[in-house]
Amino acid sequence: MTEDELKKRTKQFALRILKLISALPNTTAGRTISNQLARSGTSVPANYRAACRGRSKAEFISKLGVVEEEADESAFWLEMIIEGGLLKKSLVEPLWCEANELVAIMTSSRKSASRSIVSVAPRKGLQGRTIAPIANLKSKI
Repeated sequence: MTEDELKKRTKQFALRILKLISALPNTTAGRTISNQLARSGTSVPANYRAACRGRSKAEFISKLGVVEEEADESAFWLEMIIEGGLLKKSLVEPLWCEANELVAIMTSSRKSASRSIVSVAPRKGLQGRTIAPIANLKSKI
């Protein structure tokens, strides 16, 4: 899936979330879940777009982590709607499946991107002295 396809998919997810929350009952539970789900569901595409514009690999990975968390939170609120009997399961389940698919996509992407980063930070040796990273040693040779 390309970056543009995933941008469209996450935006459609947010639009579907907004449509679903308009169907929630006007009760304390409905309003509470509606507010939380609106925030987490619309955060998914916003943070994915931010990740795509990241200035570094580390920023990209960090933002993907946020997208993953927000998609997972959205799945949680959708579960609450189903288990709380606020809407029919058949109406909510497709969106819950999409939230879980987005979590899986973001988790996989974040892990793949993380594997490609090699740490060159200094670390402590056996006697507490700082050991220079290999990259720094090569420049001194």
